[in-house]
Amino acid sequence: MDASYRRGGGGGGGGSAPRSVEDIFKDFRARRSAILRALTNDVEDFYAQCDPEKENLCLYGYANEVWEVALPAEEVPTELPEPALGINFARDGMHRRDWLALVAVHSDSWLVSVAFYYAARLNRNDRKRLFGMMNDLPTVYEVVSGSRQSKERDRSGMDNSSRNKLSSKHTSDVARVENNVKEADEGYDEDDGNHSETLCGTCGGIYSADEFWIGCDVCERWYHGKCVKITPAKADSIKQYKCPSCSSKRPRQ
Repeated sequence: MDASYRRGGGGGGGGSAPRSVEDIFKDFRARRSAILRALTNDVEDFYAQCDPEKENLCLYGYANEVWEVALPAEEVPTELPEPALGINFARDGMHRRDWLALVAVHSDSWLVSVAFYYAARLNRNDRKRLFGMMNDLPTVYEVVSGSRQSKERDRSGMDNSSRNKLSSKHTSDVARVENNVKEADEGYDEDDGNHSETLCGTCGGIYSADEFWIGCDVCERWYHGKCVKITPAKADSIKQYKCPSCSSKRPRQ
């Protein structure tokens, strides 16, 4: 693979960098497809190329849906954000599945960073729309680890009454949470859209009545149940829910 292609803009063949929401998303989806192919269909080839005896290696996905394991770009600063460095070093020190999952997580981070590098000049609404389009796709990690399928099975097993409520003990607080989100958005113009959308404190996803949500009694943020590993049945037995962030904070002495 020509190094100039790796450094250059998306869209294939050394073309200009993508600028519109649709073009940036097309670039993101193509790079994502390349990474997924490396970690699934071509995993044996990918595994063999990540020899720990070699120098720092990176996994690249290109806008023509081709992947490559290669040394990082030499120029500083690089024209595009670079993927995680040295993925090959941990290969033989971890279980194969765990190592692939780790590469997947770093690849997700890189894909988002490239997309939002291109999106830096977009306005707020366009960036939000771009993220929504990206977020509609399962992450590389979800595909590689199989967590997407298990989450979908868990969600399909919930009855209608569970899926249509945030949490049996938290529903009365919805208006208060929406007001908090609205206050946080006061710095933006009123034309920027609906300010009362509730966002997940973990993944940033927008509230949907089709999914189970739970609110933290300490910081009053809301979360997808799947993001904090809380099911509707488990939520019913919790008297006071603390999110992972609040649970990890030590009380003042």
